[in-house]
Amino acid sequence: MPIKFTKAADSEHKEKLTSSLIAAAWRTGAAYAGEKASFEVLTAFVGEGADISITGKSDNGKSLGKIKDKIKNNKFIGEFDIPDDIKLDDFVFFEVDLSKNGVKGDSNRIPVRPAIKVTNMKWSAKEARRGDTLTLSADIDQVKDGTEVMLTVYEYDRDDIHDKIVELPTAVQNKKIELLWEYEYHEDTDQIPTDEKMKKYGKNYNPPEYFFTVKVEGKEFGKKQESGILTFKDWLEIRVVDKVGRPLPDRDCTITLPDGTQKKGKTDANGYVRVTDVPPGECKVEFSEPQQQQQQQSQQTGSN
Repeated sequence: MPIKFTKAADSEHKEKLTSSLIAAAWRTGAAYAGEKASFEVLTAFVGEGADISITGKSDNGKSLGKIKDKIKNNKFIGEFDIPDDIKLDDFVFFEVDLSKNGVKGDSNRIPVRPAIKVTNMKWSAKEARRGDTLTLSADIDQVKDGTEVMLTVYEYDRDDIHDKIVELPTAVQNKKIELLWEYEYHEDTDQIPTDEKMKKYGKNYNPPEYFFTVKVEGKEFGKKQESGILTFKDWLEIRVVDKVGRPLPDRDCTITLPDGTQKKGKTDANGYVRVTDVPPGECKVEFSEPQQQQQQQSQQTGSN
């Protein structure tokens, strides 16, 4: 709010600032029966901690309740519970009263709609490898076809500090959403703690895991991992050569995987050994002596 000041700046003056209501508005375009609807109130010059009273109503006379609180930084954010039995052709609004400041006003009106239902959230697979294309899908009821929704993929954290990976916009068609996503892991897998390292802190190895949520009309569904967990699976390839770079075939090895399990392997004619579907992270590889060398060592020991 602009303020015009025309008095001299070289002396002290007292000015009375008029309190006012800048905005009172719902934070979503509709209210849903049986759910919460959030709102925001913006003021000017009402004073820090001013008393505010907000009363929720509907055009048909349904009460949403009353909120009494203090306003801070000329801003107040709250929410009302929309009754289950409210009529679906009704509109809701709220009244703002800062009586000590002589400020009153009404909010905008938004329509009441049936509660949105998002079910059957799922991945097309339980495991993902680099470059895999996965399908994310869900059933959505009580919204019109063409309604835009946002799918958000999170990396799951056991301490509930989930990292947002990507946001994927799509639209509802025939009460469903379906979207393709190509999986890639862009971090350094060597930074994933192995089971051996985690045991020092009383924990266990945890590979990168993912879930997704669906946001419709400002409400996010799936925060409790209703989509199920997607697990990252990696692969490991090793080539064994001698001092001059020639491949060493038929070399047996034991590979300790990041989760503590072990796999056996043997190099092929070109010195390669490849293991698929392994948990990502740091691996430990141990090679045994070639059988021919072991026999020679055994004969030398026997001749002594």
